[in-house]
Amino acid sequence: MEMTMRFDRTDTSVVGRWWWTVDRLNLSALLLLVAVGSILVAAGSPPVAKRLDLPAFYFVHRQETFLAIGIAVMLAASMLPPVAIRRLAVLGFAASIALMLLVPFIGVQTKGAHRWVNVAGISLQPSEFMKPCFAVVMAWICAENQRCVDFPGYRLAIGMYLLTALLLIIQPDIGMTLTVTVAWAVQLFLAGLPLLWVCIMAGLTALGLLGAYHLFPHVARRIDGFLDPASGDHYQIARSLEAFKSGGWFGRGPGEGEVKQFLPDSHTDFIFSVAGEEFGVIVCLGLISLFAFIVLRSLARIRKENDLFIVLAVAGVVTLFGIQAVINMGVAVDLFPAKGMTLPFVSYGGSSVIAMALSMGIMLALTRRKYGQQR
Repeated sequence: MEMTMRFDRTDTSVVGRWWWTVDRLNLSALLLLVAVGSILVAAGSPPVAKRLDLPAFYFVHRQETFLAIGIAVMLAASMLPPVAIRRLAVLGFAASIALMLLVPFIGVQTKGAHRWVNVAGISLQPSEFMKPCFAVVMAWICAENQRCVDFPGYRLAIGMYLLTALLLIIQPDIGMTLTVTVAWAVQLFLAGLPLLWVCIMAGLTALGLLGAYHLFPHVARRIDGFLDPASGDHYQIARSLEAFKSGGWFGRGPGEGEVKQFLPDSHTDFIFSVAGEEFGVIVCLGLISLFAFIVLRSLARIRKENDLFIVLAVAGVVTLFGIQAVINMGVAVDLFPAKGMTLPFVSYGGSSVIAMALSMGIMLALTRRKYGQQR
């Protein structure tokens, strides 16, 4: 309320124009999500730190730093005009692809995958930053394809997608490949790609998943374990389901959960289980509603938008945001095979938090009202 009083509608400064044109409801929902993430990382990470012989609040302090940087990135990106968003995305996509090309050679191996690189002493996951930039660049290409008859938009889109998917598969990161594929397909469909081609793409995606099952042993183990729990290691999923059962509707209370004592990824992949045990199903439903609100609110803002680039870019970044949330929460309740995918703004992680903040900053920038436009 104080911030509202500080800016008059006649204020033509950058911050003043931003405040009166940005979607303040979505901004508030995102900040609430950040606050929830801080609480859940504080609840779920101390036992993990203890097992690793680290200070109890090691992950908490680091996460607060990541969230502070993420909020700054989100607010800065949300003030940019569409042309600056395009330029930022092109540069970000080129830099991310360059780093992804280097990952197989200089990347740090974690759990059998090469996804991280050290840049100036900082550990980064380039594929996380690639996702929002890919969505914006793809939106620009598809929009130009509609505007210019001679522009080879679909060929460029397919070529860039194949390069991106190949680099993700090499890491390997099948889950992120699938996420990017779905967002790309949504953008092409909205851009006017015939439904027949969308069906063909869905068939090719299914063949790709079948190929991944036969080519990558860890993918086969996870799918087999999901389809037949007795055939593989179902320990983490079983513990996760026990946590939800133990928490009931209202939870056991902050700090009273036990699942974090046993799950090695209770602060990342299974933080939703910590929420279920300590705060209950009611809070989990509220968290799901918060994610749904952000996605649906973003799509509602572009319902009457005439700029195809804005429509496709916003649709792309919120699809990535929504799918990532659905997969993480779905794994925790045994709806999907296990996949190392974080819950946006809630799970611990530097690259994921900052990259997702960039995504939501892009969304806020592109869904701003034109200055002076009536409600």
